[in-house]
Formats: sequence, structure tokens, C-alpha cells
Amino acid sequence: MIIKLVITFFKWLSVLFLIGLISAAIYGYLLLERLSDELPDVNQLKDVHYQTPLQIYSKDNLLIAEFGEKKRNPITIDQAPKELIHAFLAAEDKHFYEHHGVDFVGLFRAALKLATTGKKEQGGSTITMQVTRNFLLSREKTYTRKLKEILLSLKIEETFSKDTILELYLNKIYLGQRSYGVAAAAQTYYGKSLNELTLAESAMIAGLPKAPSAYNPIVNPARAMERRDYVLYRMHKIGYIDQQTYQAALAEANTARVIHRGIELSAPFIAEMARQKILELYGTQAYGSGMKVYTTITRPLQNAATRALRNAVHSYDERHGYRFKLPDAPAQKTDIDKMPIIGDSYPALIKRIDNDKATVQLRGGKNVEVPWNNMKWARKFISRNARGAAPQSIHDLFKIGDAIFVRQLNDKTWALAQIPEAEGAFVAIDTIDGAILALAGGYDFNHNKFNRVTQSNRQPGSGFKPIIYTTALEKGYTAASLINDAPIVLEGSRPGHEWRPENYNRRFSGPTSLRVALRQSKNLISVRLLLNLGIKPVVETAMRFGFQKNQLPNSYTLALGSGQATPLQMARAYAVFANGGFLIEPYLIDRIESGDGKLLYQANPQVACLDCTSESPSFINQAPRIITPQINFLMNSLLRDVVQRGTAVKAKRLGRTDLAGKTGTTNDHRDAWFNGYSTTISATAWVGFDNFNSLGYKETGGAAALPMWMEFMQAALQDKPEIPLTPPEGVAKMYVDAESGMMMSAEIPGGIWEFFDTTQQAHMHTNFEFTPPDEAHFSERHPIETLF
Repeated sequence: MIIKLVITFFKWLSVLFLIGLISAAIYGYLLLERLSDELPDVNQLKDVHYQTPLQIYSKDNLLIAEFGEKKRNPITIDQAPKELIHAFLAAEDKHFYEHHGVDFVGLFRAALKLATTGKKEQGGSTITMQVTRNFLLSREKTYTRKLKEILLSLKIEETFSKDTILELYLNKIYLGQRSYGVAAAAQTYYGKSLNELTLAESAMIAGLPKAPSAYNPIVNPARAMERRDYVLYRMHKIGYIDQQTYQAALAEANTARVIHRGIELSAPFIAEMARQKILELYGTQAYGSGMKVYTTITRPLQNAATRALRNAVHSYDERHGYRFKLPDAPAQKTDIDKMPIIGDSYPALIKRIDNDKATVQLRGGKNVEVPWNNMKWARKFISRNARGAAPQSIHDLFKIGDAIFVRQLNDKTWALAQIPEAEGAFVAIDTIDGAILALAGGYDFNHNKFNRVTQSNRQPGSGFKPIIYTTALEKGYTAASLINDAPIVLEGSRPGHEWRPENYNRRFSGPTSLRVALRQSKNLISVRLLLNLGIKPVVETAMRFGFQKNQLPNSYTLALGSGQATPLQMARAYAVFANGGFLIEPYLIDRIESGDGKLLYQANPQVACLDCTSESPSFINQAPRIITPQINFLMNSLLRDVVQRGTAVKAKRLGRTDLAGKTGTTNDHRDAWFNGYSTTISATAWVGFDNFNSLGYKETGGAAALPMWMEFMQAALQDKPEIPLTPPEGVAKMYVDAESGMMMSAEIPGGIWEFFDTTQQAHMHTNFEFTPPDEAHFSERHPIETLF
């Protein structure tokens, strides 16, 4: 009876087991069917787009900046050294080339560990499964996701070769310090390419995927070394390396340190301009696109611009005295190391004082000597127009232990410095196509990110006068036309509101030719020209030169440059004179390439083409001509005279005759400008305060801004031949009376040679038409409702 019951029990148990087995099979099948329907398509791995930083380069292929959170440099599998591959296989999946995507033995071992201890243990995940997890699935840790991972891994193995799977893995894996992929990790930790890594360094990188933070060689060097040595042990045990190689690698020290890929060219204002443009074109996804943006700047000219701007604002600062020493001297050298380098000014600690020099210690411990001659400028600052007595020795200024700023001069000597309060801007553009050749928007981008080249609208002062003179020449005036340089009073709309413009030197010269007036920057003659021409024609001319109507006041103060303009606009306007009369459009981005090297954009700027005609090939993108060749030649002649004999005569030190331009100084010396050009480069330099404070007495464009322009042009035009100014057809050279401007015989002494636009002979003014009827009174009043 008992035996029969036992047999019956086992029969029912067998039936229940069979039913359970069938049910489990059905459930498993249905689950797999459902999961299969939910699985992503593995074919999307055929067109993987890695998130790589947006990179900004110079025209000469130097890295300026990177934007994006993930550092990655994708590689192909044949670019991965064999030692590196072996290190990863030893650390992560030694049977990679043998299994079909899933290591079932490893999975069983992990499952058994979970069953016996209740703890999940890493292991059992093949490289293929990690690729599945990283590319196709979320990071959640559930049994369902694990099943999906297994199924997808099997599909991936059916679809892709082992080398392709390994390539995906090596490019995607996170390796700490924001580095994704082996190439980025090699650069981040060692500053090397993959082929330059030692075996020990490859093993260190291969040890990171298990726990990038725990085994980080920067943060946890001891644990990282243990993990590295384990990887080397596995390589030796598997047979990838022999005993001697193994021992040599174990003996190698940890050389890892965070290495930020060296910015090869410092041009942060350029980088920010490019970033904003790319963001405008492509949106925020550009940050991970791997796009390479090539700008129009080059290292020699960009460095020259940065250096010239900094030297100019330092020179201005030194003319007005030493404002301060750094607060309390640091107690220790390490405190100096924590202080920022601002611009070209380095914090330093005075260690020794001799009669003729001071020895100072820079950040990092380096000692340099500062000669007394490079410190004696430090008279105490009192105001913009006053300084204290000159110091007689270094001891009058400092004591040992004081913290100061120093900078290295062009001659490589060190000098006492202070962070300039005044700011500057400089931009140079190619006169033919508008390419920005160099740009510095301020003393230090990290100190103040405001880009004064593009964002600062300032009064251009006398730099606007060439627009008025261009209008005058177009209306029939000549370079020899005489205008009376005499006092003038312009009445406002209300009694007592009068404007009495003055020349800078407050002297009057009487009848003066346009050539001399522009050369000497005569304010009163510019006002009289505007009165005679009218505001509307001058505004129309200015708009042809690229200025906006809202930048141009409907007022006779426009004669003195009371409008607004950015330095970039001024450089563009002066490029018209340089290139033969064409309005070009400044641009910064030359081309854009995708992460895989495909050309996404190529600049096609309009060009100043002197030889182009209506029959020229259509592929020539010609810029519009806005002034005639004759007017252009006359303005060139006048503006070259400014350099040779006028307010910019300092520029003659460059030893060239093909330079031209115009100084600009605004009311109360708030802005100092020089806008100038050679045939190929138009450049504008500006110095001023962001809060519009006065620069101080005698801080004119020629004193504060011209030296910046000169320093840059000296570097930019080195070894560049001069290009002579050749009169075009329609320009004649005539001998005229210097006092009356009338033509006379060349045999009569006392005359001068002058150029004339013969195409305008029919409506050319005589000198007698240029003065108002009451000019003989030497001073007159004009009602002017639009002035105030």
C-alpha cells in the first residue's frame, strides 16, 4: 500500500513538473518574443556617431579651443596597438575571439555567486555585452535588461565582425576624467598618442573600465597601480607577454597626470566668436558633433595683435603712475601659486633687492630679475593728469616679501607691471576679401569677456572725417580746395544752447586746403564741410561704407565723429580705401568639417576685384564698388599724407611709404583710435575705458592707439614689398598755388603739385565757391535745430 502511494505521488509530481516545465518554456518563449519585439535594431551600430568635442582651429591648423563635455578621439581598429588590445582582452574578456557574444560559463559563475552569497559580482559581461549596454541599452540593473543584453549580444555577433565590435568598444568605453575611448584617455593621462604608450601605460588604461573612479591613477594612484599590475599579471598568464617584459613593466612608475590638450594658439576672443556662430548655425548639438571649425587667423599675426594690445595698455598705464601693490604679502610661496596670471602679468614675490635690480619669484618657483630701469616708471598715481615724484631706488617702492606683478617685455627682460584699468581693442582684416587676420577684444578674455572689437560702440572721433572728405570730393571739391579754418558758433534750438567747436590745439589757420586740413585733423574745417554738404549726403556716404543709420546722428556734431562704431566697422570702412573702392564683408570662419572630415561649409566671400568687369566669369564673387577709382586714389593720397606729415607721423618709423590712416580722439579724451592700412591689411586700434572715463590730457589717438597699430603692422608687413600708389585714368597731377589752390605755371616758384579728378571737371567747384558769403567776418553763427 505504501509503495503504491509513493508511486502515485511521484507520478503526480512528474506530471506537475512536466506541466511546470512546459509552462516555463511557454512563458520563456513568450517573454523572449516580447523582449525581441522591444529590442533596438543592432544595424544602427553601422552608423555610429560618437560625441566628440567641437574644435576651433586657426587657418594654420593650430588648436584654439574645444567645446563639449566629452573628450573623445575616435580611432579605427588598425590604429590600436596590439599591446593595448591584449591589455583590454586580458582585463575584460580573454575569450573575446572565441565566444559568440556571451560567456555562459562566466554568467553561470556570477549567478552561482548570487545564489550562494546574495551578492552581485561583476563578471560574465563580455566586451560584446558591454558594447550592447553602452550603445543600445540603459544602465539600469534589472534581470529583464540582462536578458535583452544577452539577446542583443548574440545578434551583434551575427551581424558584425569581432574587430568591428572591439573598435566600437575601444571608442565608447568611459575611462575617467571626462575621457571616452582609449585615444582620449592616452592624451588625458599621458599626453601621448596610442602608439607612444608604454606597456605599463596601456595596462593602466585597460584597468580603468571596471571602475574609472576607484582605479583612477590621478585620484587613487595606489589602487590604480594594483589594478595595473593585475592587468599585467593577466597578460603574462595568458601568454601575451614574456617574463622579462612583465617584470620590466611592473617596475615602471606611475607617470599619469591630467594633461589638457595643449591649446596651441591662445585666441579666446576668436574662439568665443566662432563658438557663438556655430551655435547659431547648428544649435547645442554642435558641442558633441566633433566638428572642426577653421578660422581665418594665423599664429604670427594673432600673437602680434595680442602682444601689441597688451603693450599699448601697459604703456598707457605706466604714463599715469603706479596705483597699488598687491594686498598683504603672501605668507608662503604657495600663496603666490594660487594667484592668477592676468593677461601677460605674473604674480611674483620679491626675494632680494639690489641697487640695479630686484630678484622675484614667479609661480612655480622660478626666479627672474627685474632691472631698475624697468621699475622706475612707478611714480605714484594721483589722478589721470597727475603723478607723484619719481622714485629714486627700488627701496622707495618695495621691500623684500612684497607681492607684485611682473611681465616680460619684447626684448625678453622682465618689468614691473600692474593690471591695466584702461582697455583696448585691435582687429586686422584682409582688404581683398574681408578675412579677419587677427583680433584681440581686450587685455584678457578670462579677466573680462567683453569683446570690444565687435560689441563696443564708441564715438569714432576724427576717424570719421574721411567719410566727410570722400563726400566732398564726390561733390566736386578737390584736395586743393580752400576752407576757412576760423571760429564758428552753431546755435541750438533754445537760447544759450550753443556749440562752439574747436580744433584740438585751439588755434586757427585761416584758409586751408583739404589736404592740409585732413593731415592736421582740423575740426573746424570738417564742420564747415558738413555745413556746406549737408548732413544727408554724408550719412548716405557713411551707409555705403557699412555704417547703420542709427549709428549716425542727425546733427552737425557728426563732423567730429559723434556717431557710434565698433572697431570692426572702422577697419571695414578703411579697407575700402585700401582695396580700390570696394565694400567687403569681414568674416571669421573659413571652413567647417564634420568629425569624419567631410566638408560642411566653405566660405565664399565677396572680393575686391580691380580687374573684374561685367564680362568676368560668374564664379568670381565680386564685392560692390562704392567709390570710383579716382575718388579712391585721391583719398589714398590724402590718408598717406596723414602718416607722412600729419597726426600719424610716428608711423614713418616703420620705414614704409605705403601706409595710410587717420587718428581719432573724442571729447574729453574718452576714446583714442588709429584706423590705418597697407594695400593688403586694414587694421584698427582703440584704447579707452569701458565706463567712458577720460583717458587724461594728451591721450590722443596718436599717443595711445597708434603705437599698438604700429607694433602689429611692423610684424605683419615684415618682408612684404611696398605697393606703389598709381593714379588711375582720370586723375591728373597739376601745379597749383599753395595759398589759393589755383592752377599756375610750373615755372613759378612757391607752388605745389596736387592730384585732381578730371572726370568731375564739368562740376568742379572753384575755391571761391567754398566759403559762405559772410566768411570775411572770420567768425559766423549758424542756426541748427538738429544739434541738441
